[in-house]
Amino acid sequence: MAQGKEAEAEARFYRCTRTAVAAFTHVLCIAFTVFLVFLSRPGSSLFSWHPFLMTLAVSHPPILPHGSPVRKFAHKTKGRIHWVLQCMCVTCAIAGLVVIVHNKNVNDKPHLTSWHGLLGLITVCVIGLQSVAALPLIYHPLAKGWSLAKLKRYHAASGLVTYLLGCATLLLGLCSAWFTAAVSDYTWYLSALCPALSALVIMDQVSRTYTAKKRLQS
Repeated sequence: MAQGKEAEAEARFYRCTRTAVAAFTHVLCIAFTVFLVFLSRPGSSLFSWHPFLMTLAVSHPPILPHGSPVRKFAHKTKGRIHWVLQCMCVTCAIAGLVVIVHNKNVNDKPHLTSWHGLLGLITVCVIGLQSVAALPLIYHPLAKGWSLAKLKRYHAASGLVTYLLGCATLLLGLCSAWFTAAVSDYTWYLSALCPALSALVIMDQVSRTYTAKKRLQS
């Protein structure tokens, strides 16, 4: 009996800790986005739109099982919110890519000369593919012979990869000459904490959630 209560208390503490970390991640991502808006001053130059739009595209974490502000909403409502955010993500990513391509053309600079540029292009393409591949989750007849549960697992796995690519691109962007010249060392490390912590939290929650579901189904 005592062991059961102790195990229950540990489980409750663990859930509360996960929820607190996830909630902190959301707050950190919002603060990071506001900071980038202040730093880039969108509209001050053509280039200023690129970090602003790309930060909007990849800095927000997806709807998490623990710690999300909408976790208690109905499943259908969360799905709609997810699609709205994903549409915004695709729009901002494509717009940010167009801006940087046009900016380089205007300034007669070569394209794809850094790891940030190469990975950024790959990330934008993967974001688009991820969105298109998710259509069978809404229109299930598009994926005949595939169960909805299996589609959701694949969508979660590919979404995790997409988000990790976005975080990696964001980290490489923080290493750019523009960003390092604009912030101090301490500010850089605090900024890098956002994509790094987000990636860890997303990996933990997605992997644990779908591992638990698989165990229940087996």
